[in-house]
Amino acid sequence: MEISLNEIQKLKSLAQQCRKDVLKMVRLSGEGHLGASFSCMEILTTLYYGIMNINPSRPNWVERDQFILSKGHACFAQYALLARKGYFPIEWLYKIGIKNDKNNIFSGHPDRDKIPGIDVSTGSLGHGLSIGTGIALASKKDNQTKKIFVLLGDGECQEGSVWEAAMFASMYKLDNLIAIIDANTLQAIARVEDTISMEPFIDKWKSFGWQAFEVDGHNCGELLETMMTLPKKEGLPTAIIARTIKGKGVSFMENEIMWHARSVTEEEYQKAISEIDRSIK
Repeated sequence: MEISLNEIQKLKSLAQQCRKDVLKMVRLSGEGHLGASFSCMEILTTLYYGIMNINPSRPNWVERDQFILSKGHACFAQYALLARKGYFPIEWLYKIGIKNDKNNIFSGHPDRDKIPGIDVSTGSLGHGLSIGTGIALASKKDNQTKKIFVLLGDGECQEGSVWEAAMFASMYKLDNLIAIIDANTLQAIARVEDTISMEPFIDKWKSFGWQAFEVDGHNCGELLETMMTLPKKEGLPTAIIARTIKGKGVSFMENEIMWHARSVTEEEYQKAISEIDRSIK
């Protein structure tokens, strides 16, 4: 299937609009993980608008594709996409700073019991892929055709539970399971390579019995092309190493550890919004 330039441009513009949503939420709430939310924005935009078989009017539809944000601290990005997709009104995003408002349903990690469209509550790193393998196995046993997508951070992949899940998925031939790694090279207080290096990353996944691909995680066309025809080999789970930049989209935030989690001043907010606006065509 050919991907049009117009379709790719729409995804890029939507990702930028969602970055503005995230900035506003962080400004209103006084906190948030901007760097992690911005690095995975094109990944989430491509999934929600170009890949996943979902229906916002039926968030619990049994046959839907399911998504697990294992790096749950990037949830502001997911909230923005869910709102833009129609799971709840966009205006709800901006209730985040208002106490005792019934539509202030958002917190620093996704909660499936409060937020429409959230399939799994996450926060503690290293568990999303394990949950995803369980869902994928159950789906296989029920003869369902759905796909299970799990987004992890590269720092998160230092957790041993990730590789236990990888072995399990390979053994049970869960080709309906797709792990996407937001490889932005930074974690909370250090570079990934200076903590526990994950390289050669793609070879690790292949050695665990997965088919693995490496893509530019900010290139919506490349993401679409890779994910539209999965699984590419029957019987193998898929790992996609998406190379990204933490804080992508705002020049003074890009590749800066300090933007892992912090608030924004009014001056920083206005500067970031202005920069994003100039990039939207």
